[in-house]
Amino acid sequence: MTSIRIRRRDTIDRPRGIGGLCYGGDYNPEQWPEEVWREDVALMREAGVNLVTVGVFAWSRLEPEPGRYDFGWLDRVLDLLHTGGVGVCLATPTASPPPWFGLAHPDALPVSADGTRLTHGSRDTYCVCAPPYQEASVRVARALAERYRDHPALAMWHVHNEYGTWCHCDHAAAAFRDWLRARHGSLDALNDAWTTAFWSQRYARWEEIAPPRATRYLPNPSQVLDFRRFLSDAMLGHYRAQKAVLRELTPDVPVTTNFAFGGWVPVNPWEWAGEVDLVAVDHYPDDPAQAAGQTAFAADLARGWAGGRPWLLMEQAAGIVYTGPRMRAKPPGEIALHSLQHIARGSRGAMFFQWRASRGGAEMWHGGMVPHAGPDSRVHREIRDLGRLLPRLAEYGEGGAVQADVAILWDPESWWALESPAFPSSEVRYLDAVQQAHRVLWRSGVTADFARPPGDLSAYQMVLVPALYLASGATARNLASYVEQGGTLVVSFFSGIADEHARVRLGGYPGALRDLLGIRVEEFLPLEEPVRLRLPGTHQPSDTSNDVPRNMRENITGDTAQDVPGNAGEDVPDDTGPGIAGTIWSERIESRGAAVLARYEGGPLDGLPAITRHSHGAGQAIYLSTRLDDDAYAGILAAAGLPASPAPAGVELVRRGGEGASWLFALNHTSERQEVKASGTDLLTGSPIDGILRLAPGGFAVIRMPHDTP
Repeated sequence: MTSIRIRRRDTIDRPRGIGGLCYGGDYNPEQWPEEVWREDVALMREAGVNLVTVGVFAWSRLEPEPGRYDFGWLDRVLDLLHTGGVGVCLATPTASPPPWFGLAHPDALPVSADGTRLTHGSRDTYCVCAPPYQEASVRVARALAERYRDHPALAMWHVHNEYGTWCHCDHAAAAFRDWLRARHGSLDALNDAWTTAFWSQRYARWEEIAPPRATRYLPNPSQVLDFRRFLSDAMLGHYRAQKAVLRELTPDVPVTTNFAFGGWVPVNPWEWAGEVDLVAVDHYPDDPAQAAGQTAFAADLARGWAGGRPWLLMEQAAGIVYTGPRMRAKPPGEIALHSLQHIARGSRGAMFFQWRASRGGAEMWHGGMVPHAGPDSRVHREIRDLGRLLPRLAEYGEGGAVQADVAILWDPESWWALESPAFPSSEVRYLDAVQQAHRVLWRSGVTADFARPPGDLSAYQMVLVPALYLASGATARNLASYVEQGGTLVVSFFSGIADEHARVRLGGYPGALRDLLGIRVEEFLPLEEPVRLRLPGTHQPSDTSNDVPRNMRENITGDTAQDVPGNAGEDVPDDTGPGIAGTIWSERIESRGAAVLARYEGGPLDGLPAITRHSHGAGQAIYLSTRLDDDAYAGILAAAGLPASPAPAGVELVRRGGEGASWLFALNHTSERQEVKASGTDLLTGSPIDGILRLAPGGFAVIRMPHDTP
């Protein structure tokens, strides 16, 4: 085994020894005969791979018996990779305990909500709160760090894999009670927060409290919400314990874990982001028709969690996307296009799961950078082409900050709370609302940041608030301050309804945001059929167009403020314009100072406000009480002052700015040739661009522009 001590660097937010963009993926040599390893390294060199993740699921190979380690094979793998110029993101294998662990510690196996003790046979079979599992995790992390602390291939630590395993066992129950004591302080405070007076749930002793296990009817939603918060913190504690060992032994090596995305994941990335040296995410779009937009969504989320700092795409699919009801093959060119989308929006590179597609096992049909067909294949040729392309972006480096004038609030706790049963409509889903907000911006050619509800919003011209069900007093004050200082806030229905304990705010909806929005809602009316909305001054029959009339546009933006009847709840004047449709949701709104931009037409809400605008300080707050389709939503945002994009439909433009230079990423998601106004030099081809950039179907470019280019 090669052993060279690496000098400590001042910063540890970049994989050690990786000068340019990271390129590679998960490498699982333990799945293959040793003679394949040399071929792998040769193929990696040819493909431009400079970083691979090793050991994620190798615990049973590393520790075949309790306390007995077998590092010989891993020594040889790391030496081969180093000789081939490939850095290693060395993983702690704690996401997949070996068979002996479950036999030795059956109490550390997870228990489902219905009381079923799960058995070994898949991955993620552990309880993160079980002391034997915690001890074994730290022990194997220490063994790896002691063995490889001086190895020159070591570039970064990868703790665990995709945290997200639930458990409702007695270990979890005891830890949950400790967490509740710390959070609420007393049983009286907990009983108040959980409204335990309902259904005789009041707790007299801490020992009476358990995780929200399977029960006769509906669970307590505040208990369920707190349990998800607890799981996030418990998993973070597991990560921190391993990180402490790795930091102690390798203080100059960055430590991270990969964030997974989905409703099953009880992890709050806002709370975790400060604990990882480099935010890393996995992304697998599940809708072929929406894949480009979903990719932009995931990348913007990662950048938000990272606080605008660089982050890393740790996993994506190479050829086959293994999600949804059926697998799909990425069409030619999509591997590069999606990789550049992530890089444009802040990723330090493009990584994949996995290097070589498995010949057996549960995920043998998951694609690989080397697919089952081998290196002589379309997928691997595209992998090689991308690996030769990325070094041309060396000058770009991190490229400075992504330029975004609009933010979307992202609150995983509101997401969790809205997944509880017995809401007025099962069709109101947090993720749908947030994804629509982002999709409308993306299709409008607008790059958006994701922001935390109580975070600093002062840099944004406009902030979208989709389905922010939970709103603390601090969040409400922050949004009011943002508007007061000149911002435009666009709030969708079912926002501000409950406090941080999931208790409804009384006195009329939308609770914490009533005064800011200048309205009061006294009841919800979920919709079975679409309802028409009449724009003020229009009385003609329904129309399929979703354009927002000129006068409405002027009055939302305040360009003709002298014509607006103040905040008296009167209609904004308008002479012409079609109606638009609302779906899923409607509300009985009373204006308390807000101007009415659209009214319901027909049905029990006929003539009542549907869309409103309220001036507050130097800014404005717009409220949407029903779900609009994408075109109508875009029209409202445009009318409210959404920055216009110079790009044709289907062309994604992302601008990055640094000292002395700026870069424009241009990506054509259409099947037609497109033209974009741009000047500078295309880093990918070296060609000068003098005014017009011509993009082939599915084509892309990265333009270095003069720093002061508008």
